[in-house]
Amino acid sequence: MTQTALPQRAYAAFLFDMDGTILTSIKAAERVWSNWAAGHGLDVAAFLPTMHGKRTEDTIRNLNLPGIDVLAEAAGITRAEIEDVAGIEAIRGAAAFLASVPAGRWAIVTSAPRALAQARIAAAGLTPPAVLVAAEDVARGKPAPDPFLLGAEKLGVAAADCLVFEDTLTGLQAAAAAGMDSIVVTVTHTHAMETDVHGVLDYAALRVVQTQDGLLQVMN
Repeated sequence: MTQTALPQRAYAAFLFDMDGTILTSIKAAERVWSNWAAGHGLDVAAFLPTMHGKRTEDTIRNLNLPGIDVLAEAAGITRAEIEDVAGIEAIRGAAAFLASVPAGRWAIVTSAPRALAQARIAAAGLTPPAVLVAAEDVARGKPAPDPFLLGAEKLGVAAADCLVFEDTLTGLQAAAAAGMDSIVVTVTHTHAMETDVHGVLDYAALRVVQTQDGLLQVMN
């Protein structure tokens, strides 16, 4: 990863991806997806890296498996993921960082279905935001800009005045397509990411400063 400085400007609002960005659910998600992939004869080790950051239905549809009902398969996976929240926890510093952002100035924008997002947020002990954009809220998921654009709209701010926190290239592509700046959270990464977006391990060293005109800036 090419290291760059934190954004030097201030923003009207922050948009956070969920899995891998404010909480870690990798173990739970990979347990469920491993069982599903094995049941469909897939190479589990090769498949697992491909399922992060996208909507469940998009992941399944992209496999082009013959004779399956994509929506029914996605619903089954979601039910299994809601039931399996063991090991889900907040990323270090995330709870305090989120609590420091003024109410109504941040949203979670996730590729997970709403019910799953709510279950994981609760399992991680995080306070849910006033605005949650989930998989079923958009016709096109990440890397399309639609989820982040909807998040900005629901918060009542311009897209260009939002800062995105993400952990995947798919999410960073969606943010860029929406015309938004980003910070990438790397604590769950096992390999270097090819991006020039500023990376932070977690939120432990970050703080939010409110400017005189009421905008929000990330500092360390």
